[in-house]
Amino acid sequence: MNEEQKCPQCSSENVYQDRDLWVCAECFHEWDPAAVTTETESAVQSIVIKDSNGSVLTDGDTVSVIKDLKVKGSASGIKSGTKVKNIRLVESSDGHNISCKVDGIGAMFLRSEFVKKV
Repeated sequence: MNEEQKCPQCSSENVYQDRDLWVCAECFHEWDPAAVTTETESAVQSIVIKDSNGSVLTDGDTVSVIKDLKVKGSASGIKSGTKVKNIRLVESSDGHNISCKVDGIGAMFLRSEFVKKV
């Protein structure tokens, strides 16, 4: 028995290997460990980023800033209503999931909760 394997359905540690598959002794779920990692990787890649109104954003969209935002190193910041063209969606641990260039300021990252799709 492998101590590292857990059932992906019920998270039980009471599992055993039967040829190429793993079987959970509690819920009788059978799975292929290689297929489970592929499913979790595809789930991570299919993360949907939405704007403040709930519209799905895609690469190349044009968005409008809905709130005045302070920018480090800039005296003026970004005013509400500023349009940002050709955004690029990125994954980030700090919540800044839009990469873009803002006229007059330059390249920066924005949070999707502060923009709306135009």
